[in-house]
Amino acid sequence: MRVNRFPVHGILLLDKPQGMSSNHALQRAKRLFQAEKAGHAGTLDPMATGVLPILFGEASKFAQSGLDAQKSYEAVMRLGIATTTGDAAGEVLVEQAVPDITPKQLDALQKKFHGSLQQVPPMYSALKKAGVPLYRLARQGVVVERAARDFTIHALSLTKVDAEHLRLQVTCSKGTYIRTLAEDIARSINSVAHLVALRRTKVGHLSSPMYTLESLETIAANGEALSALLLPIDTFLHELPSMQLSGVDAQALFQGKKIACAKQAGQFLPDETIRLYTESGVFCGLGILDRDYYLTSKRLVAMLNQFKIPHGEEPVASGGVLVNK
Repeated sequence: MRVNRFPVHGILLLDKPQGMSSNHALQRAKRLFQAEKAGHAGTLDPMATGVLPILFGEASKFAQSGLDAQKSYEAVMRLGIATTTGDAAGEVLVEQAVPDITPKQLDALQKKFHGSLQQVPPMYSALKKAGVPLYRLARQGVVVERAARDFTIHALSLTKVDAEHLRLQVTCSKGTYIRTLAEDIARSINSVAHLVALRRTKVGHLSSPMYTLESLETIAANGEALSALLLPIDTFLHELPSMQLSGVDAQALFQGKKIACAKQAGQFLPDETIRLYTESGVFCGLGILDRDYYLTSKRLVAMLNQFKIPHGEEPVASGGVLVNK
């Protein structure tokens, strides 16, 4: 049966269930919201649970800020066993005795795995070689060379669960593979490891409100509006500086014109990306202020283009989704 799709704009924090791919979870959420367009801000492994931001409609234009945001995770690693995938879904590669880990060693590991580091991405990842995802090659038994990549650990905590398991809490930059981090930590104590649990607890500054697919289905079944659960389009952009535009300037920007902003000299850095709002707080999109203090558009909210913005008037955003409160 054909499903009618509707314009839906905003961000949903989905609690991705274990055993489901991020894309499958995205498609489920998209169907529930009957949304025309949706994307997500950062893939989670099928085994992983936790925060998966779903960006509907115009919010998907600003997904890169969510992708670039630092992420926080909680994981449990099983020492003494290495698997093909680096997690419990893989086949066992190596088994060996588990070393006795002292509190002093845990403290040393926390200090060692902190700051700017490098890691080699796993074969079971969505990275591509000649257009083919590495995980597909890995399933065929093909191993290709992968260059080490830079990443940053902002905070790391290791605690002993029992003789065979360590709990890992980490806040890190984008592009960090927690499976590989667990393997590298184990290697530092002459052991091997794989993840038996992984949960993403935060993306940027966002950790709640978070909804499961089951809770969304219940809300929809009760006839309540799912759109009321959405965060504003500009949610991931709050670390950027902001500027208010008059109705005339907003209209000019949507017409592709430059806006002279000499009055703002000294308030912003040259070539800085800026959040743009009307005087009533409606989010217009992003702009860039050049070195001569002329503002040009970088990425605008298309649905505002339908509004005429005469001098002294502001557009109205339907559903309140676009208003920055």
